[in-house]
Amino acid sequence: MSLDFAIRITEILLGLAFLQQSVEHFRAPKNEQRLFIPRAVLSLLLVLGFQTAWVCLALVMLGLFILHRFQGPYNGGSDRMSLLILSCLCLANFIPILQWQEVIFGYLALQLVLSYFISGWVKIINPEWRNGLALKDVFSFSAYPVSEALRSLANSPGLLWSMSWAVILFELIFPLTLITQTTLVAGLVIAACFHFSNACMLGLNRFFWIWLAAYPSIIWLQYRIFGIG
Repeated sequence: MSLDFAIRITEILLGLAFLQQSVEHFRAPKNEQRLFIPRAVLSLLLVLGFQTAWVCLALVMLGLFILHRFQGPYNGGSDRMSLLILSCLCLANFIPILQWQEVIFGYLALQLVLSYFISGWVKIINPEWRNGLALKDVFSFSAYPVSEALRSLANSPGLLWSMSWAVILFELIFPLTLITQTTLVAGLVIAACFHFSNACMLGLNRFFWIWLAAYPSIIWLQYRIFGIG
């Protein structure tokens, strides 16, 4: 995968993700509409490939206004990853030097890898994740489950323990997926399924689309380092 192609696919995926997010605010109060309707228009232009450098810059500026409106990233990690991808795209579009473009896109791929590994490390040093209690609390008390029927999972300690360790081990070994093309494809498919299941069970739909938008960077990085792809 060439760098230009990876950047273009990332622009398309991020534009589609932003477009989906923006539509959610079309019936919001006027002060939100003034932010998200222009964001939807810019996102569509990004998907179409129209003046992508300036569109990315405009989206970065608009993103800062959105941060001010909600006093920070109101969707947590997905908003942070959104701004990271957008900032890297903006820099890659405005810096004409190939070596710096590779550094910028490689940094995005590295952050993607670390997002999984650090998440796994935080979980494995937490005894409540190791014994499944953390997931029990999610299904018992949090507002995340999209269905009340899912709360019954809190009564299955063995299943929750297995789920906890499956997530922990996958996140910790994710960096090893870079070894071969097959392991990377398998790792990204498993990761995408993980985010999709979180979207279905917990309503965390933004994580699915945003993390998907970062996947071209790691596919490109593997090709750049190992010549795989």
